[in-house]
Amino acid sequence: MISQKSKYALRALLALAGAPGGEPMQISEIAEQEVIPRKFLEQILLDLKRQGLVVSRRGKAGGYLLLRRPEMITFGEVLRLIDGPLAPLPCLSKMAYRRCGDCASEQACKLRRVFAEVADATRAILDTTTLADAMGGAAKKLPVEL
Repeated sequence: MISQKSKYALRALLALAGAPGGEPMQISEIAEQEVIPRKFLEQILLDLKRQGLVVSRRGKAGGYLLLRRPEMITFGEVLRLIDGPLAPLPCLSKMAYRRCGDCASEQACKLRRVFAEVADATRAILDTTTLADAMGGAAKKLPVEL
């Protein structure tokens, strides 16, 4: 499950991606449009700014803008920036691998095999789905074998 912070970050980025004419959006506009608490949104946008996804402009016509095109920002990237690794088990993390303390053998672990498939499918979707994809309403689907 993703955190509320990640959910708000994605919604804020989608709002910026959909800003008419690529104009900057003020925090108050994003907060109202996306129903995000303003103080929480301020923290999220500062994090996104530090990570190089958005930039802020001062002044009357100021606000926040995306630093990259929506086609260049994936859901996986945003989730990792906000929540950390996507893996359901620490032994499956590509960013923060850690051996499970209660596991005798990763190769023989039945849980690891199942969750490895989950992690791979999750990454396949999140790392290829961009803000632009979400704005177009196209959800990526993996083939399901029954």
